[in-house]
Amino acid sequence: MKIFSQELTYKTQGHCDIVDISSDVSGVVAHSGLKEGMAFVFVVGSTAGLTTCEYEPGLEQDIRDFFEKLVPEKKGYHHDAAWGDANGFSHLRASLLKPSLAVPFLKGRLASGTWQQIVLVDFDNRPRERTVVVQLQGES
Repeated sequence: MKIFSQELTYKTQGHCDIVDISSDVSGVVAHSGLKEGMAFVFVVGSTAGLTTCEYEPGLEQDIRDFFEKLVPEKKGYHHDAAWGDANGFSHLRASLLKPSLAVPFLKGRLASGTWQQIVLVDFDNRPRERTVVVQLQGES
């Protein structure tokens, strides 16, 4: 069993900015030389998350609308009172989405569906530079 790790960096806009990182994660798998195993993808930070979805404009807006209904951005949160940074909503949204996911790879390719992309969602209230760690465990 071998382990291969790589960090990826993204400039995001916050406010539920959704970035398709599928091709970058696929590139890490291809570059690793591993053929069979598991890709673990993790975003560093407490105001962003990862998931899979069909990455298209309609669904992007649906995701934004969903999180706005569930955890409104303009509501006051206890976190905001404690820290004064007005991003309590972003922490709550990220805790629902989660910071990591696992995707198997077979024959050197991610085992994701045709309409299943890996996306990074930045919930913070300002632009950020996000680090995503991709760690592969597998065999050549």
